[in-house]
Amino acid sequence: MKVYKNRHKIIVAIFLLITITFITKLFYIQVMNDNYKFSANNNVLRYEVQQAVRGLIYDRDSNLIVANVPAYDLMIIPRELKEQEIDTLAFCNLISISKEEYLEKYKKAADYSGYKESVFIKHINLKNSSTLSEKLFQFPGFYLRKITMRDYPSNVATHLIGYLGEVNLKKTKEDPYYTKGDLTGVSGVEAAYEKQLRGTKGMAIKLVDVHNRDQGKFQEGKFDTLPIAGSTLISTIDIELQEYGEQLMKNKIGAIVAIEPSTGEILALVSAPTYNPNLLIGRKRSANYSILSKDEKKPLFNRALQGTYPPGSTFKLITGLIALQEGAISKNTLFSCTDGYDYGNDKKVGCHPHKSPVRLINGIEISCNTYFCSIYEKYFNRFGSTIEAYDNWYSHVSSFGVGNFMNNDFITGSPGKLPKSTYFNTLYRGSWNANTIISMAIGQGELLLTPIQMANMTAILANKGFYYTPHIIKSISGEQTIDSNYTTKKYCSIDKQHFIPIVNGMEQVVYGEEGTAKYCKIPNYEICGKTGTAQNPHGEDHSIFIAFAPKENPAIAIAVYVENGGWGSTWAAPIASLMIEKYLNRETTNK
Repeated sequence: MKVYKNRHKIIVAIFLLITITFITKLFYIQVMNDNYKFSANNNVLRYEVQQAVRGLIYDRDSNLIVANVPAYDLMIIPRELKEQEIDTLAFCNLISISKEEYLEKYKKAADYSGYKESVFIKHINLKNSSTLSEKLFQFPGFYLRKITMRDYPSNVATHLIGYLGEVNLKKTKEDPYYTKGDLTGVSGVEAAYEKQLRGTKGMAIKLVDVHNRDQGKFQEGKFDTLPIAGSTLISTIDIELQEYGEQLMKNKIGAIVAIEPSTGEILALVSAPTYNPNLLIGRKRSANYSILSKDEKKPLFNRALQGTYPPGSTFKLITGLIALQEGAISKNTLFSCTDGYDYGNDKKVGCHPHKSPVRLINGIEISCNTYFCSIYEKYFNRFGSTIEAYDNWYSHVSSFGVGNFMNNDFITGSPGKLPKSTYFNTLYRGSWNANTIISMAIGQGELLLTPIQMANMTAILANKGFYYTPHIIKSISGEQTIDSNYTTKKYCSIDKQHFIPIVNGMEQVVYGEEGTAKYCKIPNYEICGKTGTAQNPHGEDHSIFIAFAPKENPAIAIAVYVENGGWGSTWAAPIASLMIEKYLNRETTNK
């Protein structure tokens, strides 16, 4: 019984211990530990993502070509929005949208998340944001987030720079950096170097009152994190040359690509028609994009990277190089031309009247079809089979960057078209030879190149056998070097000595008595070039010209393609010579 007599003391002790434990824990929660106080304050705190300032982009001479200007996004947190307390009509009038737009935007935000912030109206300029901020306290659940907006001081190089677009839901799931309403690079440099340009976001925790008005930082910003600005990019572009090229291509359709042969740096990349890059920023971005995308001239299409065209007679230079490499001809090999190349049953590749017979250099100067068709056939005859000959030819052509993307630093582009022997085997059921595909010898038929591939081909000719992958970035702040892919020398399959007669022939194109571009000389510099005219079954032929200058230690290699421009000497050659003169002299004699 003694045991039972002391039981009440044990029970009292247990209760006292529990009571002391609870009092101690309560004291710790209320007095000692800030975490619970922080959690309790969640219903009066606003978590604002601080967008990082996007990195600036400069040209090769440190001219600013992509800048930032301050702006605001109108943000919404649906769970904080009490529709019965909002004068919806007044709100719509304040931000200049219809009731239908309001309901649509609210639904999208609520569907995304009732608790997470999302963008309701993008890119409100400073003037409009000032008016809005004065009245926004009347509309709980909405607030302004400070951002920066892209600005383009020169209004050129649109296809090269690219533009920004809103991330989709898939992107937000794949990359936790992004949330609904964020912008990301869609094309050009903006897309290719998105991770370097976007920076790192920060977070600010604000105290707000019952009217959603900012009451300052929570705990003096103790838990805030600062955004880190994106990297600054120095591009390879010469913005003056780019602007001049766009002027020359005004009211035309086509492209210009200029490269520095010794580095592979892109000096200009023009796609025509183009558009003002400032059309794709601000609140009217979506409406303007819709208009541009429906334009039948396709101003959004980057012809310099994605347009595929027959190279025409410019490709005769490659045909000549392969024939020299394989011993099918020497620089003194003669062929007669009587108005064209005859083959098969009364089939003929026509040629314009000129003196005959023709050697290699003169054949380039006057662009003789017969000469290059003849050496193409002679090359094929050196092999045991058509397929063996073609596969070898295919390998040589591929080494010039034809038929592939070349691994440049653009996310879009076309590989062009360089068919394999299997393609022709299927097409002609195994019965074909050099004459079946003779148009390939002069850059026609199934062969298609992009303007950037033509410019790279020209750089190889200028360097007599090697090239650097064409690229658009010289340096990135915070990084020691650019990708080694752009600084590694790459060789084609043709020996250096075979380029000498080809280059001499290109010189005669401009300076010879019968040169097809003899009116395109510029003072003090030797230009080496080649005209081309690509047949177009849908209208007037396309005008083409490739060139480099000076002849020794070339500083620029260029390809110009003008759709429906007629002869190469009509439009493409004058444009190229003016671009070369502009780059070398910083001005032109024909102003």
